[in-house]
Amino acid sequence: MTVWRSLAGLLAVVNTVVYGAAMTDQLSARDWLEQGLATLAKSGFTALKAEPLAKAMGVSRGSFYWHFADVGAFHAALLRHWREVAAEQVIARVEQASAGKNPLPRLLRRAFSFKPDLEAAVRTWAALDPAARRAVQAIDRRRLAYIEGQFAAAGLSPARARARAQILYWAFLGYVLSDRPLPAARQTAVLDELLRISGISA
Repeated sequence: MTVWRSLAGLLAVVNTVVYGAAMTDQLSARDWLEQGLATLAKSGFTALKAEPLAKAMGVSRGSFYWHFADVGAFHAALLRHWREVAAEQVIARVEQASAGKNPLPRLLRRAFSFKPDLEAAVRTWAALDPAARRAVQAIDRRRLAYIEGQFAAAGLSPARARARAQILYWAFLGYVLSDRPLPAARQTAVLDELLRISGISA
């Protein structure tokens, strides 16, 4: 009986160690993707590896490979997640918040109010990686089509709607790639003028 009690105690300790450690690794794929975007914005695409990501999250690499076959699969999922976060969710939120009014003023003010670290990091990645480049090209097309559609809905001709959408998007890309952000007051003045030039009423 004493032996069995000792064995039971030993198994309890083992189970606590093994399954307790496993519990700390129970992260969802979305948790990894959110950490991936944060890491990308802070440290660039070269940091998107299983070991440093797992270390940052305080878990083992096993959790990473539970959700992703390899680092390449993680990169592909991360680029899809970036499009969802940086395009689809943004569009949905400004549509909802605009209550039937032209959503472009709200969209532009939102776009120019966030630190562009993540956007710049993805575009740096795209300069060296074909998959990232395709993801950037896809999100550019999606954003441009949305802006153009709003101008068309406001009554502009297709050619003029396309031209104004491109001008606004070039301005956004300039903001993203600038290494000298403007002071808040000056940035607001620039955005107000950009909206005025584009014929968008707030």
